[in-house]
Amino acid sequence: MSALTLKGPYWVTVRRYRRVLWAIPAVVAVSLAAVLALRVGAGVPHSDRMSVSPPNPGYDLLRLGMEWAGGGLLFLPLLVGAFVAGPMTARELEDGTWRLALTQSTTARAWLGAKVLVAAVASSVGAAALVGVYRLGWVRVYGTHQLHWADRGPYEAGGPVLIGYCLLGVALGALVGRLVRRTFAAMAVTGLLTGLVLLAMGALRWSFLPVRTETAPFPSGGAAGMQPNALLMDSGYVSATGERLPDHACFERTHDMGVCPADLNVVARYADIHPFSHYWPTQLVETSLVLVLAAGLLWAAFRLVRTPRS
Repeated sequence: MSALTLKGPYWVTVRRYRRVLWAIPAVVAVSLAAVLALRVGAGVPHSDRMSVSPPNPGYDLLRLGMEWAGGGLLFLPLLVGAFVAGPMTARELEDGTWRLALTQSTTARAWLGAKVLVAAVASSVGAAALVGVYRLGWVRVYGTHQLHWADRGPYEAGGPVLIGYCLLGVALGALVGRLVRRTFAAMAVTGLLTGLVLLAMGALRWSFLPVRTETAPFPSGGAAGMQPNALLMDSGYVSATGERLPDHACFERTHDMGVCPADLNVVARYADIHPFSHYWPTQLVETSLVLVLAAGLLWAAFRLVRTPRS
């Protein structure tokens, strides 16, 4: 058992932040209990989709809870990064207490490494558990308004990309904490940078994989066939020459989506989509990119340990 006992700076880090570490399983347990209670209250899904479902306040409450949970988990990487940057790194650099660790046969690299490792393990395990809890409730209301698999919030909260962003927050926190060395300033900067990365990746993620184009004859074929739960990226008309026309090309002249002017020579409708089968590949690609970025930031943070300021 002695080999499994934490020693040196790892023991000190866990000991100092034990209340935060204990809060992680507590949050997961409360979240699990809440989701299970909401699922029980939601009852059994209505099996007959052709008939009108009776009012179900329990289902509506579960759907609202999952909507709020998905949005809330978006802030988890920001909180992780801010905590690592502020209380774990910048505060000790600001008040000088980190120098005490160096008097206990601990190097500056080991001091920083202990904080990064403890934060990385705790945040990744906690994020993975929360992803599992979220999916437990989300699968019951999947596909409803703002709970589509590609929506901001459910996308991040339901897959490994959330773990990747939490590790990015750890890396950003370690780097910014060492650079800024002011607790609240480091927390603010790390939260801002993590949020910007989330926004940027959210704008780029649906360009990782090529869209799938589906077409249908016009007017006999109606709208282009859409796979169930697909993410629509673009749609419109196709002329006899192969030219794409916007979705409003016919309506603005005929005020009827099913009628097009003869001079446009429309022969088909098209739809560019991401089918549900693109969900996991996109998750894995985005997670890989985020982890590469996190690794680069950690490398930079540990390089700073060698500078004279350390």
